[in-house]
Amino acid sequence: MRPKIICHMGSSIDGRLHPSRWTPPAAGIEQDLVHRYYDETAARLDAEGWIVGRTTMAEIAKGHPRKPDTVPGDLRQTHVGKRNGRDLAVAIDPHGKVHYGRDDAGGDHIVAVLGEGVTDDYLAELREDGVSYIFAGPDGRDLVGAMATLGETFGVRTLLLEGGGIINGAFLKAGLIDEVSLLVSPALDGLAGVPTIFEYHGEPDERPAAGKALRHRHTETLEGGTVWLRYAVEDAPSG
Repeated sequence: MRPKIICHMGSSIDGRLHPSRWTPPAAGIEQDLVHRYYDETAARLDAEGWIVGRTTMAEIAKGHPRKPDTVPGDLRQTHVGKRNGRDLAVAIDPHGKVHYGRDDAGGDHIVAVLGEGVTDDYLAELREDGVSYIFAGPDGRDLVGAMATLGETFGVRTLLLEGGGIINGAFLKAGLIDEVSLLVSPALDGLAGVPTIFEYHGEPDERPAAGKALRHRHTETLEGGTVWLRYAVEDAPSG
């Protein structure tokens, strides 16, 4: 059974994701509230790990490619490293681009979600690093199958999706988001083309959220004017 997936994000009131571009807090309001509230509310969601895309994980991991000492056989099965009770740091990395050099990101055990086309050398490198990995089909796009494998293999019940707009959009299109947790900061960006919460790259007539509806669960106004919104994602009524 796949885990419940909560898309936990922070944005300006126009939905933009990069706080460095936002207007600053008003006079008398703390400067670091965005990061503090993000972590504090995430802790209240009772998750057992988090999911990000390749670009975000590469910025966190900062590892370097290397030649593994040995390349053992039978590398193309789900591999479970030594989790030791840690939460999971899940990287959606279809082409095996991220290098780690260790088995944790921020203290959480790394699980790489890969396409079957990655090389044996790369898989051997992950094993030497202690990183767990699972496969998401030939091209790494079978997110539904990957999340089912993740739940069955690691027994996690809830994960936070904390990606950029592209990975969030892919999960939305796949019908894998069960809840949206959004912190809206009293700030503006305003520039067209700046990354937003969901950015599914599809055809103009595609509707990545088709068949779904949002049900309001919680609203909380935090110090400084940040608003925390929570919505359950459910099937839209037919007809």
